[in-house]
Amino acid sequence: MAASTGRIKLKKHSKKFLEAQSKVDAKKNYTIDDALALTKDVAFANFDESVDVAFRLGVDPRHADQMIRGALALPAGTGKDVRVCVITSGDKVAEAEAAGADFVGSDELVQKIQGGWLDFDRVIASPDMMGKLGRIGRVLGPRGLMPNPKLGTVTPDVAKAVKEQKAGKVEYKTEKTGIVHVMIGKKSFSPEQLKDNFMALLTAIMRAKPASAKGTYLKSIKVSTTMGPGIRIDSLEAAGAV
Repeated sequence: MAASTGRIKLKKHSKKFLEAQSKVDAKKNYTIDDALALTKDVAFANFDESVDVAFRLGVDPRHADQMIRGALALPAGTGKDVRVCVITSGDKVAEAEAAGADFVGSDELVQKIQGGWLDFDRVIASPDMMGKLGRIGRVLGPRGLMPNPKLGTVTPDVAKAVKEQKAGKVEYKTEKTGIVHVMIGKKSFSPEQLKDNFMALLTAIMRAKPASAKGTYLKSIKVSTTMGPGIRIDSLEAAGAV
């Protein structure tokens, strides 16, 4: 019975996806405004889907000087409840708690993470904890959770870092194929909120263009919801909008 129910759900999902896909011209490069509006229009899941953007860049991440990586606070946030873990000590503990951190501690948190506990979305650490972080690098690193000074997650101002993460700070990094995937909001966001977030991310990525990158930098852009089809954004229009 359960297997039969699963097949029925799959068929329903496939039908809805095909209906959504039929509304999208796969060969067309949409304007930013039209693409974001269409993304909301073709979303069909019965939950508040994430809206994601994929940038295909003309870089070779195998070369360190062409690795695009950074973080920024999106103007409209992400719509996601981010669970923040702060590894710190002394007065910083109270500062982190006051800023809204979900978990705060020192050795006890490190030991807990070493034991496999990962009930959080971001990790922030004060600089004096760097020595302890080495013990959990193998746990956090593969999951993209290792605190990094360049991303603002290793900082003496833990309160500011917590507030930024809670407000919707996102990290971006080129994958092996030169693609950057980032969540820019939720299906429930207004087109204006999605565009504000998109433009902030686009600007950051364009400004991060390495001097050693040759040829076309912004090759293609696609936007989609969690379950919806991809929609192409005109990369020339996007590059000219920054």
